[in-house]
Amino acid sequence: MFKKNDSFFDQVHKTTKVRPDELLKLANSVSQANLKDEATVRQLIGKVAALANRPVSKQQEDQIVEAILNNNMPTDMASLAKMFNNKK
Repeated sequence: MFKKNDSFFDQVHKTTKVRPDELLKLANSVSQANLKDEATVRQLIGKVAALANRPVSKQQEDQIVEAILNNNMPTDMASLAKMFNNKK
């Protein structure tokens, strides 16, 4: 693997404590997933939450699922943060 990629994975590991092999495994499962299937999307959200060791509330999960199914994911960090902090 390229040194540039290694330093990227090192930075991700330092920040999140997620091992590079776990990140690659997750990326592979996402790339092969049917993101138009609600059950699959919910399963992926659960995997990401577990991998990151972060809880995802039912409300947050519902928002993420709706955004993915409707192909309406935020494209910048501010919008993404707002989505996670939004209380209905």
